Amino acid sequence: MDIFLNILVLVVGFVLLIKGADFFVDGASSTASNLRVPKMLIGLTIIAFGTSAPELAVSIKALASGETDMVLGNVIGSNILNILLILGVAAMIRPLRIKSNTIRKEIPITILISTLLVVLFLDIQLKSGDTNQITRSDGIAILLFFCIFVYYLINMAMRDHKNKSVVEKPRWRVLPSLGITGLGLAGIIFGSNFVVDSASNIASAIGISERIISLTVIALGTSLPELVTTIVSAKKGETELVLGNILGSNIFNICMVLGIPVAIFGTVTPGGFQMIDLAMLVGSSVLLFIFSLTQHKISRAEGVILFTAFICYYTAVFIM
Repeated sequence: MDIFLNILVLVVGFVLLIKGADFFVDGASSTASNLRVPKMLIGLTIIAFGTSAPELAVSIKALASGETDMVLGNVIGSNILNILLILGVAAMIRPLRIKSNTIRKEIPITILISTLLVVLFLDIQLKSGDTNQITRSDGIAILLFFCIFVYYLINMAMRDHKNKSVVEKPRWRVLPSLGITGLGLAGIIFGSNFVVDSASNIASAIGISERIISLTVIALGTSLPELVTTIVSAKKGETELVLGNILGSNIFNICMVLGIPVAIFGTVTPGGFQMIDLAMLVGSSVLLFIFSLTQHKISRAEGVILFTAFICYYTAVFIM
């Protein structure tokens, strides 16, 4: 497939992503109102897991093919992009208000699971092994951590379901809402596949290393659902969906996108990854936590800071 056809497929993928995200946000928001649960929960579950489906598909395919750097780069790069680029852009569009419960629980959980991945990653530095690797037992441990997170979500859903507080009138009934959500999700997944495949072909033709491809082209391509969904949500004023989408996606990326392939196929041995990649993985979550403590929101100025950190990091990726 020549480069011009790849560019055409790339454009088609973007169109599917944009329209799919539009349907997905509207359907998920209406579903939340029908089920009388907070939109933050919908963002942490339906939207987060749905928009992370491309990452999971890419990771399973990559690890089955023995491309371990692509698996790790997909997860690490996507999580960094989610916070620095996506939340940064969303905050520049509209300041993001953050609830106290999110500051106390969801953001610390994101920091904890990111730190856990780094600890599992650094066997040589922590003198727990002769090679830096993530084993099948590590993958199972990550999946067990995810089970705890799901238990927390179920408890939150049950608690809020008992809350008889007034919720906004849903735009559609339950079945149409779920149907529109599913239609949007299909557009997002197909669009992402088109974008990732075509962008990967273009990047490979230019001759870029697997680490850089995975941290940039693959990570950005598989994060496009989160990016487009977040921008649409921010424009619609659905700030709870924005933050829930990003935090849920980051937790899902580490626990499921990495945990499932490793538990199935076995040990992953990182190749060309550097400490700056791991530092940014944890540092971006910590930066988000610091910003959330100031005024319980991410302001436009803080959005600019996140976006600037994204530019600096990816400049370093290409230089180092």
